Amino acid sequence: MTIPDSGFMMENGASCLPHPPEEENRIVKDLMNISENNLKEGNIYYVISNRWFTSWQRYVGQGNVESTEKQLSGSRHSKVVPSKMADRPGPIDNSDIVLDINDHGSNDLEVRKSLHEGVDYVLVPQEVWEKLFDWYKGGPALPRKLILQEGVKHQQFNVEVYRLCLNLIDSRDNSQSVVRLSKKASIRELYDRVCALKGIAQGKACIWDYFNEQKHAPLNILNQTLEESHLQMDQHILLEVQVDEHYSSQFGMDSTGNELALVPLEPSRSSLTIAGGPTTSNGHSTGYGFNLNQGSALSTGFSDIDGRYDSYNSGRKGEHGGLAGLQNLGNTCFMNSAIQCLVHTPPLVEYFLQDYSEEINKENPLGMNGELAIAFGELLRKLWSSGRTTIAPRAFKGKLARFAPQFSGYNQHDSQELLAFLLDGLHEDLNRVKQKPYIETKDSDGRPDEEVADECWKYHKARNDSVIVDVCQGQYKSTLVCPVCGKISITFDPFMYLSLPLPSTVTRIMTVTMFYGDGSGLPMPYTVTLFKHGCCKDLTQALATACCLKGDESLLLAEVYEHRIHRYFENPLELLASIKDDEHIVAYRISKRGTGRTKLEIIHRLQEKCTSDNLKGGGRKLFGTPLVTYLGEDALNGAGISIAVSRMLSPLRRRYSSLTKAHSSVENGCVSEAMDEPLDSYNAQSVPGDQSINNTEVEETSSRDLSFQLFLTNGSGLSCKPIEKDSFIKSSQLVKVFLDWSDKERELYDSSYLKDLPEVHKTGFTVKKTRQEAVSLFSCLEAFLTEEPLGPDDMWYCPRCKEHRQATKKLDLWMLPDILVVHLKRFSYSRYLKNKLDAFVNFPIRNLDLSKYVKGKDGQSHVYELYAISNHYGGLGGGHYTAYGKLINENRWYHFDDSHVSPVSETDIRTSAAYLLFYQRVKSDPRSGAGE
Repeated sequence: MTIPDSGFMMENGASCLPHPPEEENRIVKDLMNISENNLKEGNIYYVISNRWFTSWQRYVGQGNVESTEKQLSGSRHSKVVPSKMADRPGPIDNSDIVLDINDHGSNDLEVRKSLHEGVDYVLVPQEVWEKLFDWYKGGPALPRKLILQEGVKHQQFNVEVYRLCLNLIDSRDNSQSVVRLSKKASIRELYDRVCALKGIAQGKACIWDYFNEQKHAPLNILNQTLEESHLQMDQHILLEVQVDEHYSSQFGMDSTGNELALVPLEPSRSSLTIAGGPTTSNGHSTGYGFNLNQGSALSTGFSDIDGRYDSYNSGRKGEHGGLAGLQNLGNTCFMNSAIQCLVHTPPLVEYFLQDYSEEINKENPLGMNGELAIAFGELLRKLWSSGRTTIAPRAFKGKLARFAPQFSGYNQHDSQELLAFLLDGLHEDLNRVKQKPYIETKDSDGRPDEEVADECWKYHKARNDSVIVDVCQGQYKSTLVCPVCGKISITFDPFMYLSLPLPSTVTRIMTVTMFYGDGSGLPMPYTVTLFKHGCCKDLTQALATACCLKGDESLLLAEVYEHRIHRYFENPLELLASIKDDEHIVAYRISKRGTGRTKLEIIHRLQEKCTSDNLKGGGRKLFGTPLVTYLGEDALNGAGISIAVSRMLSPLRRRYSSLTKAHSSVENGCVSEAMDEPLDSYNAQSVPGDQSINNTEVEETSSRDLSFQLFLTNGSGLSCKPIEKDSFIKSSQLVKVFLDWSDKERELYDSSYLKDLPEVHKTGFTVKKTRQEAVSLFSCLEAFLTEEPLGPDDMWYCPRCKEHRQATKKLDLWMLPDILVVHLKRFSYSRYLKNKLDAFVNFPIRNLDLSKYVKGKDGQSHVYELYAISNHYGGLGGGHYTAYGKLINENRWYHFDDSHVSPVSETDIRTSAAYLLFYQRVKSDPRSGAGE
């Protein structure tokens, strides 16, 4: 596509000089790299509609934009310019992602809710936006700040796409206004904004946290951020204005001398303590309503009690505990679901309703200074003492954001990830070990498993001893085997939950096209089913079985891209994950006697016909699938290569023979038994160039009928040198030649067999969707316990080889905990793509018997009963979490959907939405009762 030298007129009337698309692409990539290497708080990013940005990507040739993962991960596809250049996009158009574009000024535009990065919008640094805007104009501009989420343990940068939206109520006339600020903005900034909006002198205004339209606390700590004040998205704040001298007694200076209202906090209306003891215990504040020192790290500003949904009460007489809902604070259903499951875990309920203050560990550097345990304990106590009153867990969410910045903000998250953080955090906050001893682990060295397991658990308990370890941790047996020296290493490791893959995530269907490396048969596709986390060795073995590979044959796997061999899979331990579903994989069936000889790669070219645009007859373009064979030492010349090429083409010859019959009987990738004739001669033929070859027919065909031209080329395919019969070919591991097809070759040979390779896996159109069969929980467990190779990024250092090896790993269950959490891996994540599986898993409610899977003999029961479920409904973006929980004392199930709690029948709790399953050990093995 030729870019004109003159300027052109944009749709909005702006004139600019267009750059070549490859130049735009280079400029943007350079600016993106610079930005990624200079991250700092306050940097400006711009939100751009993905619809427009995708059209720009097509224009600049960023490969297949339909596959964002390939495009952005540096794969070969991202370097390919489409054969047909896309049109230059019009002005930047963000209208599809902007909320109420006519209702706000240009500086206060908001992005529509529930949009997702990479799907609905992209984020680009300010420098990239300025370039794009200079080239294309349009808009509207949607600048956003890069903020630093500082947790106690780590920090991370996030672009604040959604600013904190607060609904301001003016107490004078009950009018409402919307105030939008960064959650990192200070109370001073909020105060200034409100006073300017309402035209009020700053000394005469008081702003209240008015969550759920109830006064909680005045917002009077000027240097505190809105996030630290636990203000939530879309909540209310209340403005009160001084009207006379009498009222002014509640206004004045705060404790730091700042000009702001200071209203005394209402005393706590709760008699609850953090551990069920007296008002203070061992120096810890005993209630979130207690007015802690504002400079203290433990200060929350207000309590969960003060943040309740309705006025706090201890529950109406006769009401049972454990039936309180949790208010959704803005996409916090993931948190509510996980919390409801934990607060209905019987051993944890018993523990946190008692006095646990003696076990709070504030010195543990791996913990959260005891604050997470205190916050969780307080929340559990409120949920069990408030009857059916809904609790708004604002203070708990604030603590969560402080210790785990990844859960801050108002985006949806994964309930399993939250659960893992909570269990680990609670353990460290309640760890009874104050000083962890250094312990050097020992190798098993052939010792009995029982001895090694007991030793590993003893060492683990010496450093980790808490209620979480007591009730939630079990032990794996992990066996690693070195693929080179056979060294076996056995370790015993603790686990907190079982993450089980669904069978559809365990296996993978792959289609590979088989070519004969001696020209003895037609190509044929084979479809095999493999373990998804397997390696190329597994694929080779499955194909060998499918095609009845002979003992003296082997398979050579390769990927074909743009009619060339893109890569050979020569490492048998390369993971199948490196092969994408839309790739084209071939296998060349060759004799083992060819190993070590020169590999011949035959690439097909076709002369383009003359057109009005190409009066000289055009150039040559590649087509079809390369053929691969091996050459003998005496065949490294033009004549030898000609014979090899003739042999490889012989199955494609149009003639009335067994090959023609086989050709005519090919249907849907299957060839009739007529193919047996050339296969029978395979052993006699060996490999091309072998002295034992006796194939005068091929030689005669080569000298008499073949008019094609062969050209020697290099690895890149840029050089091209004609091959004559007496041409000498330099000995090397790989020789590449171009085979030019003329009209005569196309009459003699049917090239259709070389075209239209099937993809590894074609999705969407192969099978009509039917109702999915139920997947057994036991099949998920068995898939989890199956031996598999380690990934290339997870290599094991073999102490015998003294090198990192891609060992095979086998997990076994050795010891099970009293509380067994099962995570069904419904979500698969890669760098840019996510997927969810909605398969129905048939899990037992009672009598889950895992005895046959447990290798250790600890005398414990291995039978479990279900008591809670975390459910996920919908897709990855707009999904929703709920929970089912069983009140043990009632033997009754309830559905917890944020603030709504309702009874549910046990027959209705098994659904395809089940994501986390919570089981409790049945102390005595039941002799009767049907398993579910």
